[in-house]
Amino acid sequence: MARSPNAQQILDCALTLADTSGWERLHLFDVARELDVGLDAIARHYRQKDDLVEAWFDRADQAMLVRGKAADLPALTPEKRLEELLMAWLGALARHRSVTGQMLLYKLEPGHVHLQVQGLLRVSRTVQWWREAAQRETLHLCRIVEESLLTGAYLRTFVHWLRHPLDDDADLRALLRRQLRCGPLTVLLRK
Repeated sequence: MARSPNAQQILDCALTLADTSGWERLHLFDVARELDVGLDAIARHYRQKDDLVEAWFDRADQAMLVRGKAADLPALTPEKRLEELLMAWLGALARHRSVTGQMLLYKLEPGHVHLQVQGLLRVSRTVQWWREAAQRETLHLCRIVEESLLTGAYLRTFVHWLRHPLDDDADLRALLRRQLRCGPLTVLLRK
């Protein structure tokens, strides 16, 4: 390993270590030791452990945006575009699914109010990118309602994905489709 690992190498190392130790037991000094560097090399890229969580979800957002550039996407229905994009997002997290759930539990601890606020902002940001990648053009009140309904669909699908790791993609897609066909959202997606 190079003496100065980059942000991706640090994140990958942390995730690999957390796969065996769990997120709660992972310490930044463990990551530094594994990479054979000092903590200063970690601090150049991550000010605190939770920054690794944000980087992990940024990676999933990027996977969704890459899928959003695919040539086949514009020809799909809005519902199918949203489905494809969220499946790409979840696919990016799949390798470390258990750790991903542990990260969220860490953020939800009572003493971590600052992390909970960041978590809410993260959900909002991901839903915004999800809408953008799906090329949603709703405006004003319709946009507000659509964002709210999509946030609910995103959260229900994500929580189900975390809690049911043995479900296959077809089952998850079916659940997501049901979420996207929910009452008012169906009307908005036809616009």
